Amino acid sequence: MNKLYIGNVSAEATEEDFETIFEQWKIPHSGPFLVKTGYAFVDCPDEKAAMKAIDVLSGKVELHGKVLEVEHSVPKRQRSCKLQIRNIPPHMQWEVLDGMLAQYGTVESCEQVNTDTDTAVVNVRYAAKDQARLAMEKLNGSMMENYALKVSYIPDETAAAEGPSGGGRRGFVPRGSSRSGSPSMGARPKMQSDIPLRMLVPTQFVGAIIGKEGATIRNITKQTHSKIDIHRKENAGAAEKPITIHSTPEGCSNACTTIMEIMQKEALDTKFTEEIPLKILAHNNFVGRLIGKEGRNLKKIEQDTGTKITISALQDLTVYNPERTITVKGSIEACARAEEELMKKIRESYESDMAAMNLQSNLIPGLNLNALGLFPSGTPGMGPSMSNMPPPGAHGGCSSFGQGHQESETVHLYIPALAVGAIIGKQGQHIKQLSHFAGASIKIAPAEEVGSTPQRRVTIAGPPEAQFKAQCRIFGKLKEENFFGPKEEVKLEAQIKVPSFAAGRVIGKGGKTVTDLQNLTCAEVVVPRDQTPDENDQVVVKISGHFFACQLAQRKIQEILAQVKRQQQPKPSSGGQPPQPRRK
Repeated sequence: MNKLYIGNVSAEATEEDFETIFEQWKIPHSGPFLVKTGYAFVDCPDEKAAMKAIDVLSGKVELHGKVLEVEHSVPKRQRSCKLQIRNIPPHMQWEVLDGMLAQYGTVESCEQVNTDTDTAVVNVRYAAKDQARLAMEKLNGSMMENYALKVSYIPDETAAAEGPSGGGRRGFVPRGSSRSGSPSMGARPKMQSDIPLRMLVPTQFVGAIIGKEGATIRNITKQTHSKIDIHRKENAGAAEKPITIHSTPEGCSNACTTIMEIMQKEALDTKFTEEIPLKILAHNNFVGRLIGKEGRNLKKIEQDTGTKITISALQDLTVYNPERTITVKGSIEACARAEEELMKKIRESYESDMAAMNLQSNLIPGLNLNALGLFPSGTPGMGPSMSNMPPPGAHGGCSSFGQGHQESETVHLYIPALAVGAIIGKQGQHIKQLSHFAGASIKIAPAEEVGSTPQRRVTIAGPPEAQFKAQCRIFGKLKEENFFGPKEEVKLEAQIKVPSFAAGRVIGKGGKTVTDLQNLTCAEVVVPRDQTPDENDQVVVKISGHFFACQLAQRKIQEILAQVKRQQQPKPSSGGQPPQPRRK
């Protein structure tokens, strides 16, 4: 992969001209320049020299009035599935890159290339030739944060062996995993962690962690095979800055230990006398399981590692900042052991949640879990916190549910009356944030509307994806605020209204449909038979259960209603039979 193609070459260019340019920029080459009309070739002794030539010369150096274009020389038979993407913004989040690449196909591997440039370089392998070609066409020259991406083919040694199938060798992905500091999508190597390690460090130590001209952080990255993002611009003026480390669990732990050692040394050099604890950021969804019943998990980690561990209060959370701060005090060695145990528990919780979410994506057609921001998965926009990601609801659409325009739905969710204050928040801030995040209208019925019952009605209006997000947050908030016991699952009642003539379809012959629905979703579904239709000739369907059960039941009932609606539409308004009356 060390042979270079030099394009946009003037007809006046000679071999001596190229010798001079390469000598001027101190770029070694291992053979003579082969100069043709409009282009040239040259061999470099190694990949590092080839990358330097591309970075220094391509699009920057002019020869006889023409700006040279330099890239890897790739024979046509090897222009298959492998691309090199250069000039990637240095502070770009790895998850954003993952999401961008995944738009064009299945990415089998993505390996970071160590270069001396400020911008990042990755080698990407797609599952098929047409996917790589599409990515090349769409990304080459495209602007990303004022950086123009440069994309070119690199030799795909497996192309000839694979033939037209382009299926990829079994050994390819593990080969890429040895450089596991880079993003890896699709069939990720098993050792690569899908969830990064997130740390908080005092702002005064950020300079020491980065080092002169970035030398220290580059060294940590190289030694630990990690991708490390220091979010210097986040929370301007804050006393602490977040750091995100992407690697294997071992790589994350090694990088964490090195960063703690650097801070300890800098504290001694600057006579900083305060204790520097290890601070880990963790999504609130995982904290309950991390603590364990009656705090047993956390106590065991403290005892096993000889550390003192505290976790920030729930009150510090917002809809857009779902992370809790885990503070670990002890020696560097003890903190390092605690980090390993804490992150092991967090990763286990993450894998459990993702398994449940993936099950829902199979059962609910069109549900785009990546866009929901409910769990810190490897989704675009995760970054340092959700606050960096514009709320999907703010874009005014829910196109990730199936195709075309999504109709608004109305769901009445019943919550404990005592929980109303927690849902509304101080001066209504929480419910406003929730409404904005979900892209839904959320209203809570006044107390007098529900009489003396211990529940209050929350009316949520919005398309399916907005319903999913809003209801998920409400279920989660009730658990966080301890309105349900530590061993108790949050179960609520939701009500939706259906046309009275469609109620029989929801029930089914002999109650078969509603029974099947309950068996599938694990929710209790009831269509009261003694109802009087309202002014819109609608009746209520009651759904009770935990969050995923309620959601799945709602979606299945909406499918039944959509089917009824489609069957009603083709019938002419005259001469056809009127809708069947509701069964009493």
